[in-house]
Amino acid sequence: MSKVNNEGRGMNKIAILTLNGYFNYGNILQNYALQNIIEKLGFECETIINTTYVDKGECSITKNRKKIFLEKSFLEKIEMIKYKLNNKKIREINIERESIFREFSKEYINETEYTIKLGEIPRDINQRYDYFISGSDQVWNPNDPMVSEINFMTFVDRNKRLTYAPSFGVSKIPKMYQDKYIEFLNGLDNISVREYEGAKIIKDLTGKNAQVVLDPTMLLDKSEWMKISKSDKNKPKGKYILTYFLGGISGDTKKKIKKIAKENKFEIVNLATLKDMKHYASGPSEFIDYINDASVFFTDSFHGCVFSLLMETPFVVYDRNGHSSEEKMNSRIDTFLKKFDLEERRARFISKECILKCDYNNSYKILKYERKKSIEYLKSILKI
Repeated sequence: MSKVNNEGRGMNKIAILTLNGYFNYGNILQNYALQNIIEKLGFECETIINTTYVDKGECSITKNRKKIFLEKSFLEKIEMIKYKLNNKKIREINIERESIFREFSKEYINETEYTIKLGEIPRDINQRYDYFISGSDQVWNPNDPMVSEINFMTFVDRNKRLTYAPSFGVSKIPKMYQDKYIEFLNGLDNISVREYEGAKIIKDLTGKNAQVVLDPTMLLDKSEWMKISKSDKNKPKGKYILTYFLGGISGDTKKKIKKIAKENKFEIVNLATLKDMKHYASGPSEFIDYINDASVFFTDSFHGCVFSLLMETPFVVYDRNGHSSEEKMNSRIDTFLKKFDLEERRARFISKECILKCDYNNSYKILKYERKKSIEYLKSILKI
């Protein structure tokens, strides 16, 4: 899809405000899905590129990453430093990976040619769109430097501010941000969230009830996702185990995965880790295909779980390593597993006999109902 140069106001036009970037599978796929659904409902739709970066001090995700590094063992630090020293190769493969993500975005997502950030927003932006939708993804995460009042749409008319499945990414809002969050949330008339935890945060801060809706990726079925999937040139020809860990993988988990692979003569494909450079430069289309064809998927990723369900692939989900309890970002996975009757897929619960098989029959019945409910919510806020 071509980029949009939106100089004037179009009829029935929607602007999406989400987290922009070319590195995270879930982020870019939820953006695509929300745009897809909005267009099916008869609207023009584009994603505003927001380049805001706010220093969040000691609470920031960047600072927490430094803290995580300091807490690692000496050998783990040495291993990480080795990767950094090998920076030429890493830089090249990161450029290749980002290029693949950008190509996906160029083909499938309508992004504005103009950018916005705090203090630099076009004066006529309110007139350019009928509605603005904040979501999905962690657009309300107080620790993310890309998150600001822009994500609460304070720069446009109140009656144009809509939300679809935003996430806080934390269990509670840090005290230093609570007053601002109360102000921002009170500026919204229709609030939906992706997790039960998010609904609780809103209730505690404002007394308002928020509707819990599906992540946009779940509004599309398997056949719709397969239309944009693509096989990676390095994909194994035989059966394989797929792994995708955003918070790192423990030595014990590695041993278990290797044992299962050996017992079943599976190859192992590790996504988004520089320790498996052969598969590192895989884009969103390849991500879908890898999950679809995997014999089993081990992950700590919310969207990893979602696409396992959509692709009918057995999965095992782990709690995210390396974060404090309030920053583990596991509440979205908790909501997903509880809602779709899949809590037995947790690594700490699953039996050996169930690892390579998963009965999704009840989950699909729930998905059909929840999908209809979420689309009806979207229709209601768009006054269809």
